[in-house]
Amino acid sequence: MIIRPKVRGFVCVTAHPQGCAAHIQEQIAYVRKEGSVKQGPKRVLVIGASTGYGLSSRIVSAFGSGAATIGVFFERPAGNGRPATGGYYNSVGFEQAAHKEGLYARSINGDAFSDEIKQKVIDLIQEDLGTVDMVVYSLAAPRRNHPKTGAVHKSTIKPIGASFTGKSVDTDEGVISEITIEAATGREIADTIAVMGGEDWEMWIDQLKAGGVLAPDATTVAYDYIGPEMTWPIYTNGTIGAAKRDLRAACSRIQSKIGDDGGRAFISVNKALVSQASSAIPVVPLYISILYKVMKQMGIHEGCIEQIDRLFRTRLFGGVDPHLDNDGRIRIDDFEMRPEVQKAVADIWPEVTTENLAELTDIAGYREEFLKLFGFGLPGIDYEARVDSELSLKE
Repeated sequence: MIIRPKVRGFVCVTAHPQGCAAHIQEQIAYVRKEGSVKQGPKRVLVIGASTGYGLSSRIVSAFGSGAATIGVFFERPAGNGRPATGGYYNSVGFEQAAHKEGLYARSINGDAFSDEIKQKVIDLIQEDLGTVDMVVYSLAAPRRNHPKTGAVHKSTIKPIGASFTGKSVDTDEGVISEITIEAATGREIADTIAVMGGEDWEMWIDQLKAGGVLAPDATTVAYDYIGPEMTWPIYTNGTIGAAKRDLRAACSRIQSKIGDDGGRAFISVNKALVSQASSAIPVVPLYISILYKVMKQMGIHEGCIEQIDRLFRTRLFGGVDPHLDNDGRIRIDDFEMRPEVQKAVADIWPEVTTENLAELTDIAGYREEFLKLFGFGLPGIDYEARVDSELSLKE
């Protein structure tokens, strides 16, 4: 079939297999250019491995450390005349590249919240790897079927305590508008914590350890975001922020469970980037568009692969100091949060209108990065040619 981008709201409902594979190759090329990651992990489990920071973590592990990797995700394969999701094609492209280099790479496509998938992963590790020495938790999902209670929890993106009114952008139409979001109810807060908080991460570590497949000196990391004050009402002080605070609490509990054996648990606070998740958060796409403009002008812009490569090389491995902040977190958002960067963003923010959006922000770069998530806009790909959409993972 011929596959073209079809954007609906903050999601592209089509994806291009060759484009996704090309995007994987771009990231692999960057990691190879940087060289090997000293003392990097060798047997890695990535939970939420098909897009964004999770995918980059798998790429850096494999092509920076030569690691065997297992990726867990929930993506739709092609069928009924529809292409697969971008995350599915990303994972196929990663597997093909890894296998070509003789690297072990297996993927499990299913509900990572379920006990069934956890056990399936444990069985695979026992059979093929013995143990894993790194667990990356990078799961972003809109809902969770709780494996113990059977309850269905749905996450929401809302402020807490009071409604919020602020500036946002329709990234497709390029229109600036003011939006108002009502405050979350207690149930919505609790549900968002259940989906995006730390309980599932802790369950994974508990079950991996109980199954004897977590190496004594394993490192585990989960990803977080804080951002500037202009985004706090809808993010840090909102329902997502409540979930992230729960994630941080889980990190402390995990450290207490694995620390005596030499294990390490970290929260890494990462930079704001274009992703399927961030595209759904009001205010954030406009902030990212301005941020990209500023950081590119200053020569310090990073994408997912640059962020995770730096995290692995300069904070997690090679005997380096992880440089924890006062709350015990790694801050790989350090470039974003430089005072001069934030001042420049704050100066632009009130001046942006629909008419000057293209001039004052990098909305073009935002759109380009968004489409690349789904395999579109990659050089060397003939998007008018028919392609085989029915690609399969080696499960």
